[in-house]
Amino acid sequence: MSPPPSNGKDSGAARILGSGTSGIAELLIFHPVDTVAKRLMSNKAKVSFSTLSPIIFRDAATKPLATKFFSLFPGLGYAAGYKVAQRVYKFGGQPWFNDLINKHYKSHFSSTFGERKGKMMMQATAGSLTGIGEVVLLPLDALKIKRQVNPEAFRGRGVIRIFMEEGTTLYRGWGWTMARNAPGSFALFGASAVTKEYVLGVTDYSKATWGQNFIASIAGAVASITVAAPLDTVKTRIQNANFERKVHGMTVVKDLIKNEGASAFFKGLTPKILVVGPKLVFSYTLAQSLIPLFSKWV
Repeated sequence: MSPPPSNGKDSGAARILGSGTSGIAELLIFHPVDTVAKRLMSNKAKVSFSTLSPIIFRDAATKPLATKFFSLFPGLGYAAGYKVAQRVYKFGGQPWFNDLINKHYKSHFSSTFGERKGKMMMQATAGSLTGIGEVVLLPLDALKIKRQVNPEAFRGRGVIRIFMEEGTTLYRGWGWTMARNAPGSFALFGASAVTKEYVLGVTDYSKATWGQNFIASIAGAVASITVAAPLDTVKTRIQNANFERKVHGMTVVKDLIKNEGASAFFKGLTPKILVVGPKLVFSYTLAQSLIPLFSKWV
């Protein structure tokens, strides 16, 4: 059984409430895994079984299990703001860009790629444009990452004071973020569309079943995370530095290759891939179910 389609009649408030609730639920379940991935990507030493616990749990490495678990929720407030805003933007933004491309450039895509492939390319291109625009949310993402891997950078300051004092430094790494998001979102929506079209035989994506969405989401997520992994590692290291320390992306790349080898670009990839498939299908299906429900009330 497929989730109820939006059919364009859902109100803006319902879209915000549905996708926002989806983001909150996703955050509470998957934030700890994201923290583990970020800490592994930020770690510059070689990882072994004996060093894994201190890397992941930091000061709570020798504490009881419950303390270890809750140590994986740093920066939850910033993460909530970022995740809710991201999901509202992504769920509403990609269809909007796709409608825009369909309206003005459909003939160009169809003549270049053919009608079937053109439809998939429009989905992927709309995703890429959405990913690039996501850079406006970078300050919240930067604060979330700093709380996860470098809490000393806050020195007891609140979020308002940090925004006032740091200003544009919160957009540090914006170019690398856009460079990561463009191919990453292209791969996410593109691979998902290709899977539905060629593997599952779905021509009307809005009529895909829960199982078909699950399979397509995993394919899109694995493609997206793998493609974006190297640039994501660079972006993370730029963002988790102290506020006053300006780190250049090319310096990060050179140091990483010199000290850790090229394979370090893919640090944290395994936990991300393991969580991102269920994560995307969870947030997608929940949003698609809640938006029509909220439309009955708002």
